This record gives sequence, C-alpha cells and structure tokens, in this order.
Amino acid sequence: MHVGVYFWALDHGMRIDEAARVVEGLGFESLFVGEHTHIPVRSESAYPYGGSTPDEYARFLDPFVALAVAASVTQRLKIGTCICLITERDPIVTAKTVASLDFVSDGRVLFGVAPGWNAEEMAHHGTLFAARFRVMRERVLAMKEIWTTEEASFGGEFVRFDPIRSWPKPVHRPHPPVLIGGESAHARARVVEYGDGWFPRASRVGDEAVLEGVRDLARRAEKSGRDPAALTTSLYGVRPDRRTLERYRAAGVDRVVLALPMGDRGAVMSALEEYAPLSADMERTG
Repeated sequence: MHVGVYFWALDHGMRIDEAARVVEGLGFESLFVGEHTHIPVRSESAYPYGGSTPDEYARFLDPFVALAVAASVTQRLKIGTCICLITERDPIVTAKTVASLDFVSDGRVLFGVAPGWNAEEMAHHGTLFAARFRVMRERVLAMKEIWTTEEASFGGEFVRFDPIRSWPKPVHRPHPPVLIGGESAHARARVVEYGDGWFPRASRVGDEAVLEGVRDLARRAEKSGRDPAALTTSLYGVRPDRRTLERYRAAGVDRVVLALPMGDRGAVMSALEEYAPLSADMERTG
C-alpha cells in the first residue's frame, strides 16, 4: 500500500518546491494539494468539518501551478489534486492543463475530483449547486474524450463542443487516473460509471464505513462488468496510526493520504518525520 501526503500549498508557510523535495527524499509515494479559487465573503454554505471556514481556504495556490513546481524539482514523486473542483473549471482548458502537467511530469499525475461544498463559490463560476454532480460527470467524460481522441466532440446538457484537436495527450495511458471524491454509495456508483478510483475522506465516516465501502465498490464493479482490480481506493485524512494503516492495507486499499499541518515549516517537517517510518513499512509490506 502506498502512502502519500496532503500539503497545504498556500501563499505563506513552507514552499511547495521545498516540500516536494523533502517528501520525495523521505520516500513517500505522492504529494497532493487542494483547490479553492476563492471563498465568498458572504456564504451560507456549511464548512464540512464544522465551525467557520479557515482563512487559509482563500489562500490556496492554483493547484496545477503548484504541482508543476513540485514536478520540476522531483523525479519519482506522484503529484495529485485532493481535490480539483471540476465544477468550477472549463473542461477543455482543464483537459489541456492536466495533460500538460502529465506531459512535463512524465506521467506522474493523479487527478482527484469532486463537485465541492460551497454553493456560493460554485455559483460565481456559473454552476448551480443542485446540478453539481451532473456537471462533474459531463466535464470528466468530456475531458476523457479530449485526452483519448484525436478529434474529440461532446454533446451533453452542460458540455457541448464540435470536433476539436488538442495536444499534448497525457503520457499516462489512456489518461491520468480520475479519482472520484465522496463517501456515499452514490460516489462509488460514479466511480464505477466514469471514474478510475474512489477517493473518500476517511475521517468523515470512520474505519468501518470505509472498509464496507471498499467491499461495496468491488461488488458494484463486478455487477457492472468492470474489473474491481482496475478501480483503486485512495483514502484521505487517515489517522497516522500503524494499526489503522495495516487494517486498510489488509483490506486492499491502494493508497492512504496523510494530512500535513496547516502551519509553518517546522510543523510540516515534524509531521513528515513522524509519518516517514509508517510510509516505509507500508511500502515494504505491499
């Protein structure tokens, strides 16, 4: 089982280039960053972790700029979004961006997506909150068409374009894995329909629900005719506890992503040094 980390790529604190070098040097498999284009000053959307939305959510670097920097200073480290708010992005432009990042990183991109939770932020990008899951589906499918077809076209409810040509194509074939966020059975249904992996927040639902979700994903894949082994499970927000990680590894989880502190360099370095032995053990044990 692979171990990655989630890094808060912000306009203050430890820089993404330094973090990426350290993360790779300590032997972690992957580095993920988040996304919010902005946070509305007035919002009625509930912060999913309780309380008020932290100020740092308005300070994210663009994830693809940050990941390009991370790719430029590393050689093996996989780089990913946790998550990309695809409901707030043009699919043609984003397909070009992801393919370009995959090209310059030599196929190291892991593309985590979800619709998002802030209705007001989404509305500023022209997406209705009630339509967010339908919008996400069409944009992912349209991007896959662009990545895999020389002359791509799409005719949906929210995404429509006549035949286009767009390069580069991703190095990772047929395209970077699309990891669908969400903890519900509906999220796993989306994975089976148009995704390549499940990317739930383990901290939101607990160990037992996650393990049942892994089994449910396999059942859904078999029922739909997809190979369960071809659909990965990556867990975000996992406790850095050896027993917990061993349990997930035994259940067939492919990757866990440990969250780093939203703090200065010293706090980040301390967490990385604490997590590194766990990462080494999980990689050694499969």
